[in-house]
Amino acid sequence: MSEPQTTHDDLGDEVRALGATLRDMLQAAWESDERKRAQQEIETGLEDLARTLRSAGQEFSASPTGQRLKADVHDLHERLRASQVDDQVRQELVAALRHVNEELGKAARAWTAKGGDAPKPESQAGKSEEPS
Repeated sequence: MSEPQTTHDDLGDEVRALGATLRDMLQAAWESDERKRAQQEIETGLEDLARTLRSAGQEFSASPTGQRLKADVHDLHERLRASQVDDQVRQELVAALRHVNEELGKAARAWTAKGGDAPKPESQAGKSEEPS
């Protein structure tokens, strides 16, 4: 009856041996010259790609098309900024006109309340009412 126990022990030993073998295989693959060459090729390729993209960007930036695009973006920025200034000037002008209109309305109401006698502007106060 000791045979089933031996088979069980053999199975456990084989699974442990498989794990150790897999670990050794992965470590050997990681440390292999082939993996190191592949890593070096990938790193070199990425560095070359970065250099090529940087060069292409500089060439495009210096090209007539790149300069035109840069000028167009600058013009768009200036137009947007100018429209914001236009809006601000328009708002301030509306506020100033509203204030003048309110003051004229007060003067008109005061004039109407006094029965047609127009109030004298402060700059005219103390001067004779005779035309010069």
